[in-house]
Amino acid sequence: MGLFSFIKTAGSKIFGKKELEAPKEEVKKLQASALLNHVNNLGLSYKTLNLSLVGTKVTISGEVEQQQDAEKIVLAVGNVDGVESVEDNLTVVTPQPQAQFHTVVSGDTLSKIAQNFYGSANKYPVIFEANKPMLTHPDKIYPGQVLRIPAEG
Repeated sequence: MGLFSFIKTAGSKIFGKKELEAPKEEVKKLQASALLNHVNNLGLSYKTLNLSLVGTKVTISGEVEQQQDAEKIVLAVGNVDGVESVEDNLTVVTPQPQAQFHTVVSGDTLSKIAQNFYGSANKYPVIFEANKPMLTHPDKIYPGQVLRIPAEG
C-alpha cells in the first residue's frame, strides 16, 4: 500500500475522445471506467476493484489474493498516459513482501536492468515474467514505464 508516482505523459493511450471531451462531471467516471476496462482486458486478477480519479491521481481500493496482483494492477493503471500517481489502498488476502520498482530510462533493456538488480543480465526473464501481461515482448519497454522487480527467486 502507498502512493506511487508515474510519468504523466508516458504509457498506454487508453483515454479516447469520449473520455477526454465529455462534460466535466462525466469525465472522471468515464476515465475510471476506461481504466477498469484496461485492467480487465489485461486479465489481471482481483476479487473486488474500485477506481476513482481526482485530477491525475487514481485511487485504487478493493481486494486481491496476492501481493503481485496488487502490484500489477497499480502498474497497469499507473502506466497510462494521463496518470501521474496511484494510491494503492488494496487489501491483499495473502500478504507477501513487496517487489521493487524501476522506472525505465533511455537505453535500458531488461538485461541491463537484470544486471543492475540481480547481478546477471541472463535473469531478464524474471523481470519479463513479473510484468506480464503488461509486457508482451522483452524488447518492448519504453522510457518512463515503471516495472516490477521481484525478489530474486
